[in-house]
Amino acid sequence: MSEVFLFLAQQPVLLLFVVIGVGSAIGHVRVRGVGLGAAAVLFLAIGLSAWAASYGVNLEITEALGTLGLCLFTFCVGLVSGATFFSSLRRSLAPILAVAGVLVASAAVAVGVGGVLGIDRAVVAGAWAGAVTNTPALAAARDAAGDATGPTIGYAVTYLFGVVGMLVAVSLALRHRDLDTDAPPTLVTRTVRVEATGRPRIEDLEERHGDRIKFSRVRRGEEAPIRTADGGDLLLLDDLVTVVGPAEDVDAVTRELGHASSHRLEADRLYLDMRRMTVSAERAAGRTIGELDLLHRFGATISRVRRGDVDVVATDDFQLQLGDRVRVIAPRERMAEVSAWFGDSARGLSDIVPVVLGGGMTLGILLGAVAFPVPGGHFAVGSAAGTLLVGLVLGRLGRVGPVVTAMPYTAAQAIAELGLLIFLAQAGTRAGAQIGAAFTSGDWLRILLLGAVVTTFVATGLYLVMRRVFRVGGTRLSGIVAGAQTQPAVLAFANGRTGYDARVALGYALVYPAAMVTKIVLGQLLGGL
Repeated sequence: MSEVFLFLAQQPVLLLFVVIGVGSAIGHVRVRGVGLGAAAVLFLAIGLSAWAASYGVNLEITEALGTLGLCLFTFCVGLVSGATFFSSLRRSLAPILAVAGVLVASAAVAVGVGGVLGIDRAVVAGAWAGAVTNTPALAAARDAAGDATGPTIGYAVTYLFGVVGMLVAVSLALRHRDLDTDAPPTLVTRTVRVEATGRPRIEDLEERHGDRIKFSRVRRGEEAPIRTADGGDLLLLDDLVTVVGPAEDVDAVTRELGHASSHRLEADRLYLDMRRMTVSAERAAGRTIGELDLLHRFGATISRVRRGDVDVVATDDFQLQLGDRVRVIAPRERMAEVSAWFGDSARGLSDIVPVVLGGGMTLGILLGAVAFPVPGGHFAVGSAAGTLLVGLVLGRLGRVGPVVTAMPYTAAQAIAELGLLIFLAQAGTRAGAQIGAAFTSGDWLRILLLGAVVTTFVATGLYLVMRRVFRVGGTRLSGIVAGAQTQPAVLAFANGRTGYDARVALGYALVYPAAMVTKIVLGQLLGGL
């Protein structure tokens, strides 16, 4: 077996894809409906590297590959989350501070328990960094302690439980995800006959219902032509209108206007046609639906937008991205013209937009290298947090002048998954190579106990605070747990369990930057004790 390990050690790229391929296959195995998903790549890499170390072979994928994978992952997570992140941030400052508070409390617990168990302070700092699975915190602790060995031993012993414990926490958070109240609503389409006599204006009705509904078609009289709805239209007695939105809101506007009609305007294609189109032309990407002015350009409107696997109402302030699927209602004779204007090509789903990828990664890595002064030293947020922050900003902007700053959802997800697998493979081989030496320490049982206490404290604290205080749903909570742990393997597990629900990525992106900075600062403080 040593010959096989020696061969793999000389072929790091081969080793990388062996670990990814075999680990992913293991991750697809489900026991009672539960599988590890991409996290299996991490555990296979740890086991394989530790096994090779028993033969005296250092089986480790180069750190540069791991950094590349992690940065690709965090940058693309930022891109797909940026459109909703900043609107969520305004109402989520308290949960972010709560996550930082739980991490600070966990550091205090580590110092207290470490003192009771008689563990050296430098080892305590590393054990805490391993329990919260944060390598930059380990680096900060080693620098502050002036000791590379003690913190590294603590980190290696506690890291594995730091991952496994949080996987359990995510499983618990997702037990009742079917009861989440923040799930994206299912959209319905209904034709309503107007009985109200107050001549309500369409744009006033949409605004009154929080822009959760969209009027797409209007017909005046039984035999009149159907035309595209305009926000300035006044609805008259016996008009027929098509309303799109969540069932609850459509029910409310139906009661307000009149009653549900037996006619279905959307089924009548004599005057207006309806088609799903892919946004692949850059002229349409990065702009809000209102800015496109489709009504005056083509006599058309958009009723829904599908991003990933979620349909949303096409409000005027919704910003389109490459790869979005839009449901367009337009005059039959102009539908081909509208299709050509949007591009409607599969390229819109797969274009990686190299300018965005290269420029964004460059800015993020440079941002991560900036050293910020703190009492007693300095810290840098690291390339992972830097690329995440730049990705969030670019995803939010959507466009700067003629340059589109976002990437198609499907392309970004594919790159993020590849980057994640590369990172997990590298991180696993690195941790596995250290485990053997760490477990030769006579203190490993006490260190492991310390790490289990810290990980359990963080998981329990996050669960109780988010569920009991902030009433966060289980799906979003799973992403928050992964982000607070700054652990991509936990995010991969949550994504696998939820079918890549957008709320998971949003929860992760929401708390990840604050958690990363908090851990680096705490690692510095613990190492300096």
